[in-house]
Amino acid sequence: MIRSGAAQVIIAIIPIVGIFMGSVVVFFYLLWHHRRRVLLIKAGQYLKPKFDLLSFSLLSGLLLLSVGLSMTIFLIVMGKINYGLLGGIIPLAAGAGLLAYYIIKRGDRGS
Repeated sequence: MIRSGAAQVIIAIIPIVGIFMGSVVVFFYLLWHHRRRVLLIKAGQYLKPKFDLLSFSLLSGLLLLSVGLSMTIFLIVMGKINYGLLGGIIPLAAGAGLLAYYIIKRGDRGS
């Protein structure tokens, strides 16, 4: 099938416009969030959000471990033992590291 020049231009412009509009939305979200935070600080009503590092490391460790393990198994089964296997081994190692961090810090919490 032969495409006209106009169709190729439109197909090439659509992702560019999408990325631009997404960037505009993210920019204004960050701007308004910053202004809201500044006004709350000036009014004395700002509460610093609490971040639970242990829960985050447990959740992200489990997710990375499961994704990395499934990708590694899939790539080994497909018989592609090459640099592409790093796509599964890297998240597997990152997930194992985060779970090890969780186990170590959880042990420190009791003492």
